[in-house]
Amino acid sequence: MTTPSGKILHPSKGRCWALSKATFESYRAQGRIWFGKGGDSQPNVIRYLSEVEGMVPWTWWPHEEVGHTDESKKEIYAILGQDIDFATPKPSRLIERILQIATKPGDIVLDSFAGSGTTGHAVLNLNKANADKSPRQFVLVELEPKISKAITAERVRRVAHGYTTPKGEAIEGLGGGFRYCELGEPLFEEGGHIRATVSFADLARHVYFTETGEPLPRERISKTPLLGIFRGVAVYLLYNGILGDKTVNGGNVLTRSILAKLPPFKGQKIIYCAGCLLGHDRLHTEKIIIRQTPYEIKVS
Repeated sequence: MTTPSGKILHPSKGRCWALSKATFESYRAQGRIWFGKGGDSQPNVIRYLSEVEGMVPWTWWPHEEVGHTDESKKEIYAILGQDIDFATPKPSRLIERILQIATKPGDIVLDSFAGSGTTGHAVLNLNKANADKSPRQFVLVELEPKISKAITAERVRRVAHGYTTPKGEAIEGLGGGFRYCELGEPLFEEGGHIRATVSFADLARHVYFTETGEPLPRERISKTPLLGIFRGVAVYLLYNGILGDKTVNGGNVLTRSILAKLPPFKGQKIIYCAGCLLGHDRLHTEKIIIRQTPYEIKVS
């Protein structure tokens, strides 16, 4: 092809026209082919932002836009005080930029090395800035107990609800919140059976959470197989002799006599048990759904 300067260009070895000649000439007539400042360079098609899906981010992010190490330390000191011992926090503006690029509203962000809680802070910042859109959620994992409570969780709590800096400045909370959970002992053996050491309270918490998506309040873990009523459905667990029978598997199988001992509920009932000796008609009449342990206990 001949450039505007009169220079004749030939394709390099192994190359050919990227566009049809008709399309190229159409773009050229529209002024959408650029031959460089001197008019004699390899041609490029001019594209506008309105015609493409987003932009490829620059690989160089200046600290004026995403912060730096000194800023991140001052940030965490302002939130938690000068006595905080955490050597390598990340600036929340940096993580926020990453989330803007890599996630969209409504996504769940997992940080398996939560550290100083910067990811949670950044998510809350984004949610406040985009209050008209579906909020992002976060899951933060920190294996060091001293860090998880005193730094990770405390930082997220303060930025969510508001705090006062060491200089006495009151900072408004970003809103939102979180639930703090700790790992318990494994419930299952490698073969899928419930460990013999698992208590009723341990299994009750797990069963109730997987059934409802809500934690079982501590005050409701009692000496009754009725774990609670959630959205009109009663959740029961027969396990570990909860009804007083301490023999092996005592009271863990739903029978007529066991059913008569359960705290009454007239609506729908879900009963976790090792087995059931009631017929289909009786279960239908009593509005009972059976979940057999351990096979129907969710572990994912």
